[in-house]
Amino acid sequence: MYKSIIIGTGPAGLTAAIYLARANMNPLIIEGPEPGGQLTTTTEVENFPGFPEGIMGPDLMANMRKQAERFGAKFVTGWVESVELSQRPFKLQVDGHGEMIGESVIISTGASAKYLGIPGERDNVGKGVSTCATCDGFFFRGKKIIVVGGGDSAMEEANFLTRFATGVELVHRRDELRASKIMQDRARENEKIGWSLNKTPLEVVATGMGVTGLKVRDNTSGEEEVLETDGIFVAIGHTPNTAFLGGAVETDEHGYIKVKPGTSETNVPGVFACGDVQDSKYRQAITAAGSGCMAALDCERFLEGSITHDWSQSL
Repeated sequence: MYKSIIIGTGPAGLTAAIYLARANMNPLIIEGPEPGGQLTTTTEVENFPGFPEGIMGPDLMANMRKQAERFGAKFVTGWVESVELSQRPFKLQVDGHGEMIGESVIISTGASAKYLGIPGERDNVGKGVSTCATCDGFFFRGKKIIVVGGGDSAMEEANFLTRFATGVELVHRRDELRASKIMQDRARENEKIGWSLNKTPLEVVATGMGVTGLKVRDNTSGEEEVLETDGIFVAIGHTPNTAFLGGAVETDEHGYIKVKPGTSETNVPGVFACGDVQDSKYRQAITAAGSGCMAALDCERFLEGSITHDWSQSL
């Protein structure tokens, strides 16, 4: 039996682990086969406070994990296959570990950026391919950029990137955009934004030095061409990692966990959510870490008011 089980080891989950471990709550943290969240695919992080020279994404996450371990947090690796949250204590089925039981659960499984699934894309993540303009836009100052997408997020990222780039080409596979009219108008009024509509991305073109272009096919003529660029930002949305919950916690129409405003509380008492799994707006490492702190404090207060028996902390 554990006082608290944290699912996920991105900035939110690890911050929650640090706070709960320092409070002698001896949390158990379940990490997937690729721990650390999206920051492990980021090269240099320059906007996380406290690192004036920047820090590599994997190094930042490794440091946060060490900090949690220093205070007594325990980690196990495995997928959470299913959960039983209808009554306390809560039960989790974890691949390779069987059933794990906790009086509280913090869900910090994040959201996965959607990719195009074309050759050269995944190989160049962090080397010219990105899914976060606010994270990586600064690195493309004075360069040419392509944004792929047709929704509000694509328009927003294209506009944001014009602060740094000499020009932004917006590529969309349809001849009509899905974005709201106000977002479309804002992008079309920006002289730095060019348009390549009705063109399907086929391949990310790169050399050993980084991305050099995006091969596309004109959907009308069938002709293929390579659009030259120094960077490609894929802005086709995110998928919150909540499928494993099986509807046990209330989510919105996109799958993001709903929390009580100003808290990390879900509709299930004793179950909390933090990080990108409940945040479709900001999706930053620092906001995720802040919400992880909120979840830990909310969880601690919940446990202090509800624990009525002794605990053991053994696997």
